Amino acid sequence: MAGFLISPALGYLQTHSERGNSRRFAAVIIVAASCLCLSALALLTSYFCPIQRKSIDLCRTPSYPYSKADDSRLLATSVGGSVSPQNVITATNLSHVVFGIAASSELWEKRKEYLKLWWKPKKMRGFVWLEKKVRYTEEDAKTLPPQMLSADTMRFKYTSRLGRRSGIRISRIVSEMYRLGLPDVRWFVMSDDDTIFVAKNLLRVLSKYDHKQFYYIGSNSESHMQNLAFSYNMAYGGGGFAISYPLAKALSSMQDDCLHRYPSLVGSDDRIHACMAELGVPLTKEPGFHQYDIRGNALGLLAAHPLTPAISLHHLDAINPVFPNRTTLEALNHLQRSIDEDPTHFLQQSICYEKDRIWSISISWGYVVQIFRGVIEPRELEVPLRTFYSWNRKADFTTFAFNARAYPRHPCERPTLFYMHNITTSSRQERPRVESFYIRDAATSSPCPWTMPSPTSIDLIKVSRHKDENMWNKAIEENVF
Repeated sequence: MAGFLISPALGYLQTHSERGNSRRFAAVIIVAASCLCLSALALLTSYFCPIQRKSIDLCRTPSYPYSKADDSRLLATSVGGSVSPQNVITATNLSHVVFGIAASSELWEKRKEYLKLWWKPKKMRGFVWLEKKVRYTEEDAKTLPPQMLSADTMRFKYTSRLGRRSGIRISRIVSEMYRLGLPDVRWFVMSDDDTIFVAKNLLRVLSKYDHKQFYYIGSNSESHMQNLAFSYNMAYGGGGFAISYPLAKALSSMQDDCLHRYPSLVGSDDRIHACMAELGVPLTKEPGFHQYDIRGNALGLLAAHPLTPAISLHHLDAINPVFPNRTTLEALNHLQRSIDEDPTHFLQQSICYEKDRIWSISISWGYVVQIFRGVIEPRELEVPLRTFYSWNRKADFTTFAFNARAYPRHPCERPTLFYMHNITTSSRQERPRVESFYIRDAATSSPCPWTMPSPTSIDLIKVSRHKDENMWNKAIEENVF
């Protein structure tokens, strides 16, 4: 078997051969995971990344100037932003956050398995809010948040024909959590029981904001029709949203009166939004909260995540398993390995090019690597492929609230997919290195009549990068990796 290693991280090209089956050419590409290849000027002048026989430079990577001051990041609460002993507070951590998970007894036995994926009993605070008590096994008691029964809401009128009365109950969870009088709370975070959180990324985002002010933080739906029906200024609770402690206090004092004024609203999110509007608090949008109002294969969205921390994934029952040949729960367990190993870079997209084979390479860290034949510009690769369809089961691209490109019909234009197989981290204390391995999905290896080299000659891709938990605290500057 003959093969070679392409290593921009190490800066050289190695060739080797060994005995074995000569009928098949196999190769391993080691690609720097944090590469944002080629500026627009470079594309105009070269189309390919520069490459030499003994020296290789495939990628440009967003790098972040390191400062030890980043390790002790403090939040200044004064209006001017200056730091003094009087206005400096400790950084937000998990103990400052209380989660409210909206659940139903009917779906609990299935949905609780999603919660077990990300819940950390000894580090997190929160409650599962139900309409009636469910059976907790001994294992459930150790691995899940305690259950709470929501207060009776029959005194509130409900006239919508489209939703369920449970929307009233769920909308009051934040107020009910505030009234528990828990100490040292900065944020209340709401979600559904089929939502997965990346807790460290949630903290990174919340730490940007002054928890002593009124904040209502979340994101919209991916569905344009859903946003039109409800609001582009409303946080969708499936993707999760955060409410600061003082805002929760204000909400609890007026919410019951507010709810009486909106009997015709459909669910819980629009009721929360109505009360936020009465309080004069706008939605602060953070695109890392993902409602995922889509159906089918979510590959296109997961493979082209925006340059922002991935905070949550929702509607896990409505989309296909995120890895092929696995059940939904098995696939999510596998994906959780990426989250646990390096949440900072989870799903972050990097783009590279391989000159000799004329390939464009898109990496979604910890999930998938896509290899396209030919040169595709970065501005196109960062647009999700429409591998999914809309929440109302239509393939019409106008139903989405974001740009998306059609999935290629020609087999040669379709990407060859390599799904995450394993992840390891070096034991070096200074700048540990994370290595992730991606194996080709045979189902995406369509026959192609083009004469250029086929990505199906590759079986394994190794992606290597430095672990940098302070990445999101630093300004980006473009350097050669």
